[in-house]
Amino acid sequence: MTLQQNDIGATWLARAGLRPTRQRVTLAGLLIGDGQHRHVTAESLFDAAKAQGEAVSLATVYNTLRAFCDVGLMQEVTVDGSKSYFDTNTHDHPHFYWEDEARLTDAPSDQLVISRVPDAPEGAEIASVDVVIRLRRKK
Repeated sequence: MTLQQNDIGATWLARAGLRPTRQRVTLAGLLIGDGQHRHVTAESLFDAAKAQGEAVSLATVYNTLRAFCDVGLMQEVTVDGSKSYFDTNTHDHPHFYWEDEARLTDAPSDQLVISRVPDAPEGAEIASVDVVIRLRRKK
């Protein structure tokens, strides 16, 4: 990992008020160090850190991703009720889930039209609406 990636990661954390531990800076640099948005699983981020020679446990990756979500740096997108992806693009937008590849990508926001959502039950409010469009390759 380059010093520039670490600097970008540390700045990202500071803006959110997160303490820049070595592990957080490392993972932040991997996530946003090149300025591109990412959809990662904890496992794929763990593998990327290992490939760069970083000593970080899978539990630390999970905890760090949770901390990033808690302060609004990332959003969690759940697929199949059990598989979570973490997205560095926190703006409201739909996703494509490519079933054959177990991969999540952004879908074009300008093509999605939601004309109405059900009213929230008494005593509740809608926190967000997640749209995941499941795709599979034609045979």
